[in-house]
Amino acid sequence: MSNAVVSANPQRHLLIFARHPELGRVKTRLAQTIGDEAALEVYCELLAHTQAAASGVAATRTVWFADAKPAAAPPDLWADYLHQTQGPGDLGAKMHRAFAEAFAAGASAVVIIGTDCPGLTSAHLTTAFDCLATHDVVLGPAHDGGYYLLGMSTLHADLFLNKTWSTASVLAHTLRDATRLGLTVHQLPQLRDVDTAEDLVAWRAAQIT
Repeated sequence: MSNAVVSANPQRHLLIFARHPELGRVKTRLAQTIGDEAALEVYCELLAHTQAAASGVAATRTVWFADAKPAAAPPDLWADYLHQTQGPGDLGAKMHRAFAEAFAAGASAVVIIGTDCPGLTSAHLTTAFDCLATHDVVLGPAHDGGYYLLGMSTLHADLFLNKTWSTASVLAHTLRDATRLGLTVHQLPQLRDVDTAEDLVAWRAAQIT
């Protein structure tokens, strides 16, 4: 585990779910269209963007990797972040584990993101943390029906259960659970993840304009 980044607000924990940038193991849906090498280049670009956005936030930052670091890994983009391994289970189980550990460490506001959203900024992250002072849950809706960000002021395990992850139903089902539990929810602006060739085209077009 690396040394923690000095934070102006250690009660805020930012969790980043990521993969090590390995050929053939990242952006596999995108790779079906543009090939493994191009998909790896896109992923490295998204990693750098996510790291820049996260570094602009006053919080304890932890990267939760999907698997162990490969022996021939490139220089670590996350050298100054805490490192953890996601462990077994579906995405819900992995996120629940990460949130539970952050709250057990003394966090009063926890936000989780992935590494697929080029529209994400430090301002979005800061707003998410600020809104957790007055809301139970913060969600960043994704264009595909999922979410690019989830924040909680205390652990609500039901938000991780009975979801068909990586489908268009995730956001709606999460909001339904929040309503059933009587939780207050703040939604950030909708952004687009980059998972498919269509997403990549939309991102590149936005970069030009």
